[in-house]
Amino acid sequence: MRTVAFLVLLIGIAYLFTSYWLLPLILVIDFALRAFDYGKFSPLARLSDGVVKALHFPVQLIDQAPKRFAAGVGLVFSIAILTLNFLGISTQILTSVLLVFASLESLTGICAGCYVYTFLKRSNLIKA
Repeated sequence: MRTVAFLVLLIGIAYLFTSYWLLPLILVIDFALRAFDYGKFSPLARLSDGVVKALHFPVQLIDQAPKRFAAGVGLVFSIAILTLNFLGISTQILTSVLLVFASLESLTGICAGCYVYTFLKRSNLIKA
């Protein structure tokens, strides 16, 4: 869902400018919900659904397994960002990496985590 990635991008940019700890916490919660297959409770997914319906964006059905994997990667990044924030360590590099991947997904439709998932699945390194 490109609009979810766009919302992640907006939250990440806001965090870069403010360093407000609640923003990566929101991402941790949201990524966790989506990674562990509770996406119906994801605040960003629900907001995204509303935006998609209101703006009449086309809906494209996709395999959820790669998206859950990508959400798991986002979860790891978000936890690391939140942890470093609480330790007083700069999070600019990790946040910027997360923003690069959110930008790829939201602006071009390239889901890097989905490509990694597909590679790992074809290599029989993960079972799905």
